[in-house]
Amino acid sequence: MRRRDFITILCGAAAWPLTAAAQQSASVPSVGVIVSASEPHPFADALQRGLDRLGYAEGRNIALEIRYTQGRSDRAAEFATELARSRVAMIVAHFTPAVRAAMAATNTIPIVMAPAGAPLQSGFIKSLAEPGGDVTGLSAMDAELGGKRIQLLRELIPNLTCVGILATTPTTDPFSRPFVADIEAAANASNIRTSPVLIGGSSEFEEAFSIMKKDGVQAVIVQGFLGAYAKAILPIANKHQIAYMSSDRSAVADGFDLGQFSCAVRAGRNIC
Repeated sequence: MRRRDFITILCGAAAWPLTAAAQQSASVPSVGVIVSASEPHPFADALQRGLDRLGYAEGRNIALEIRYTQGRSDRAAEFATELARSRVAMIVAHFTPAVRAAMAATNTIPIVMAPAGAPLQSGFIKSLAEPGGDVTGLSAMDAELGGKRIQLLRELIPNLTCVGILATTPTTDPFSRPFVADIEAAANASNIRTSPVLIGGSSEFEEAFSIMKKDGVQAVIVQGFLGAYAKAILPIANKHQIAYMSSDRSAVADGFDLGQFSCAVRAGRNIC
């Protein structure tokens, strides 16, 4: 299997060759994929299309073992352990909880971050230039865009005074720490208040928006991990008249599907 080509699909640039200690089929290598969301998810489809372009066909010269965590960290740990025990050739880990789970499950099987936010701060790699160890892949920039997000919101909402931050608890996804800290720093520099609300799951959306509404939030920036729940979040955001900003493009598509996109755009409530 051309591992360098495989990693390039996910990272957009050539990565160093890794030696898999795991045993695999002589003819069809097995690759474990942990998706930090519910099925179906565009990441799995994009991965398969990229492999097809490089000549890897499911069942012919590669086997994909795809697992969906439903956004639950405990499921990520369970799947990572299962894949490590089955001795896959590589684990592709979608988002920080999956990367963390994979690293806890094995120190011999190569792990591809696809992507992971703030991998250096999370302790996944030694440095961006020289990751070291058995982990490589794509680093998301969600924790470095706070300044740009605040700038865009101020242009769209000239009287902006308070921004909400909807993120997971660190237990659910440790990336929430640098994500929230980056936005808070940018907002403070612009004399804008922040109202971060950390949640453990989708059952807390309604309560989270009620808290932000009472705190005077005019726009909320949503952590990428919660992007899979855009269809559930958008109606709540619109009900409370809170602008929605996300790095997940699916939020715009979900706005169309819900028939809310045009009015949301006019009100500056659906920004992606």
